[in-house]
Amino acid sequence: MLHHYSRLWLPVLILAAFLGGCEPDTKAPKPSAPKPTAASPDEAESARFLEKHWARPLAPQGKLPAPVSAQGISLAPQSCAGCHASQFKDWNDSLHSRAMGPGIMGQLQEMSAHARDDHQSCIRCHAPLAEQADSLVAALGKQASLPKIRPLHRQGLVCAACHVRNNEWYGPPRRDGSQPVGDLSAYPHGGWKASRAFESSQFCAACHQFKDDEYALNGKLLENTYKEWQDSRYARQGVTCQTCHMPERRHLWRGIHDPEMVKKGIGIRAGAASIANGQVAARLGVANTGVGHYFPTYVTPRVVIRGFQQDAAGRKLDGTEQQFVIGRQVTLDLSREIADTRIAPDAEATFDYRMPRHGRASSLMWQAEVQPDAFYLEFYVSLLQSEMKGSNRQLITQARDSASASPYIVFSRRLALP
Repeated sequence: MLHHYSRLWLPVLILAAFLGGCEPDTKAPKPSAPKPTAASPDEAESARFLEKHWARPLAPQGKLPAPVSAQGISLAPQSCAGCHASQFKDWNDSLHSRAMGPGIMGQLQEMSAHARDDHQSCIRCHAPLAEQADSLVAALGKQASLPKIRPLHRQGLVCAACHVRNNEWYGPPRRDGSQPVGDLSAYPHGGWKASRAFESSQFCAACHQFKDDEYALNGKLLENTYKEWQDSRYARQGVTCQTCHMPERRHLWRGIHDPEMVKKGIGIRAGAASIANGQVAARLGVANTGVGHYFPTYVTPRVVIRGFQQDAAGRKLDGTEQQFVIGRQVTLDLSREIADTRIAPDAEATFDYRMPRHGRASSLMWQAEVQPDAFYLEFYVSLLQSEMKGSNRQLITQARDSASASPYIVFSRRLALP
């Protein structure tokens, strides 16, 4: 790393933090190491396939076969759109297509063009093709301003990153379980090799699970989503990552940034407000009813629960707010875990509001705000306090503004005060 603020790069390259008000009375069990489970034959076969399929760094594809190049097929996702229009549209609207957004590019442009190992800290998941690594090196060497047309490395997790190896196409069997047979030359790009691994949660673990010897805080891996799922009833019931994040095989990958997705995964109940000895008291319960892992799973999002009193016109009354945080709160340099109040699958956390009643209070308002990019927002603000200049500063500013705009209210309830 080349700059005095480079220690701050670590959080983004290997992937929040205040706790206001009162501590939550949480009944959710603290995250712990998952219990080992015996792999089924299908899981073992998928593991063997995926160990080779996701061997990092990915090998170059090599020269494209002449029949395929004649069909105009390439590693660019746009070349897939002719036959896979719906999949391309879903991908193009997803976060996977924006995996190399301004927050990451603003940091990569600070690196040497030849620091390929450092690049891999980021692009091993965000733009994993060897050809994308080459595209990035070429772009950094030129140090050009923001291009109007995105080169391959700027297009994030492209179709080929999951589906192409050594210029051969891979994917799941058809919905009925069948796969191409006979003369495959009749198919575009010579057909595809089918593997059930594409339907397995193990496929997602390549980027959504750290290995046991990788970065951990307080004895818990920083990225542990696959094992959180593996230790839940969803794994036992065969509810995979794809079941929720790729329904009907759609390439959507909706998650914490999507309000409707979050609403489907949690249940929130608010008890009636009461008053005793001039104190307003109320309880809110947040249950992880349908998320197949911890809610939230990673260090970047947080959910802020707010309780505050309102006057008859619905105006917030100063000095009456309490806040509670659901999330894994860590220091900005990832050196220490501050608190872990995430909610395990099928568990519930409860939050108690207790404050003196304001003289003009007529109701108590509960709100739950999801902040998908809370950690990143603080990180980008820190970077902008450094001496970044030019297009790098422009990119980080864009990333900060995008992170600032991502929060949304997922729940609100107004309770009349007696």
